[in-house]
Amino acid sequence: MKTISVRLIMTFVLLNLAVLAFADPDKVWVTSEDATLQSERSTSSETVATLKRGTQLSVSTFENRWYKVIAPDGKTGWIFRGKVSAEPPADIASDSGSGGIGGLLGGLTGSSIEADAADSSRSIRGLSPEAQEYANQTGTPAESRAALDMVLSLTMDKSDIDLFLKEGKIGEYAY
Repeated sequence: MKTISVRLIMTFVLLNLAVLAFADPDKVWVTSEDATLQSERSTSSETVATLKRGTQLSVSTFENRWYKVIAPDGKTGWIFRGKVSAEPPADIASDSGSGGIGGLLGGLTGSSIEADAADSSRSIRGLSPEAQEYANQTGTPAESRAALDMVLSLTMDKSDIDLFLKEGKIGEYAY
C-alpha cells in the first residue's frame, strides 16, 4: 500500500513538472532589431510601438504564433513569436563571433537564429579564422572560396527581407 502511495505521489509531481516545463512564459524578450508591437495579430495592422532588442515584455496570452504582451511603457499589443525569446538575448557585443552551419560562417559556436526569426541584424560576417584554416587544410579550391566570398558580400535591407517574407507567406506573414 505504501509503495502505491509513493508511486502515485511521484507520478503526480512529475506530471506537474512536465506541465510547468511546457507552459507559456510570463515574460519574453525582444530578439530582433526594431521589432514592432501590432494592434492585432497581423503585420498589416496598426503598429503600436517599435521595440528595441532586449526589451522585456509581459505576456498576457499566446494565440496562433503571436504573443499578446505589455511593453515596459504600458502599451499593449501583439508580437510574432519569431521576434521574441523566453530568455534575454546574449549581449550584442558577444554576438559578433557566432555563425551558422557549424561555425563555417562566422564562429564555431553555432547560431542563435530561430526558424521563425527573419532578421537582417544577424547578418553573415564571413568565414571565421577556424573555418579558413580548415579550408586551407582540406585543400578547398580557390574558386570555391571566391564564390563563397562573393555570396557573403551580398547584402539585403529590411524592406527586401520583408518583401520576400510577405510574397512567400513566411513567418509572421503566413496568415
